[in-house]
Amino acid sequence: MRLVTWNINSIRLRIDLLRQVTSVMNPDIVCLQEIKVDDPLFPLDECRAMGFPHVAFHGMKGYNGVAILSRLPIAESRPLSRCGRDDRRHLMARLENGVEVHCLYIPAGGDIPDPDLNDKFAHKLDFVREVTDWAAATFTPDSRAILAGDFNIAPLESDVWSHKQLLKVVSHTPVEVELLNAFQASVPFVDAVRHFVPPTEKLFTWWSYRSPDWQKNDRGRRLDHVWVTPALAPMLRSTLVAREARAWTQPSDHVPVMVDFDL
Repeated sequence: MRLVTWNINSIRLRIDLLRQVTSVMNPDIVCLQEIKVDDPLFPLDECRAMGFPHVAFHGMKGYNGVAILSRLPIAESRPLSRCGRDDRRHLMARLENGVEVHCLYIPAGGDIPDPDLNDKFAHKLDFVREVTDWAAATFTPDSRAILAGDFNIAPLESDVWSHKQLLKVVSHTPVEVELLNAFQASVPFVDAVRHFVPPTEKLFTWWSYRSPDWQKNDRGRRLDHVWVTPALAPMLRSTLVAREARAWTQPSDHVPVMVDFDL
């Protein structure tokens, strides 16, 4: 089973790029974040035409929204609300083989890393605390579950272009990293990408639109993650970060992340 997660940054704007991703990477499951489309306007027919007869989505106009496209039958799907808000950031699909796939979009958190001065950052921290409690109450190491998406936090020093310069920048602050580590430890989850890529090796999945020459500067961050429960860890086979997608015409600022399983 091949899973790809991608913050597409508007599914309707980048539907042709989604066709390219699915054609080249040939995934069985695609988790999308920031689909930015209200449910009645979701391009369902287009997704099915790409070879995904089973589609779950939970969107909203203009921002946020998550979707799961699957070649494999989905037995059940449902959205999960967080922090008392219906902001379309978490979607679960349980496959017929019993594996739960969770598509997750953690809030970005704004620009000021102070919860007292920035409501968006406060919400981000609360969101991570809530999903940590949820995961601890929902899963055990024997569960068969995958969490994939844009977590908007780069936890390792090698997940950012400069640890020192980003310590006070939202996505790599110590409080965010500490909370994400607690989230991961709650089951504990296995970082499927770092399972293959050593933690000492620089690895990015996002480059800012503000960077005039992202390839030369390479000031990226690893914000997109795939985690699995320990029961699925022996089934991990390989991973790939499709860095070249950032150079496509009218790209997302995130690139697809692929993980292969022997399921």
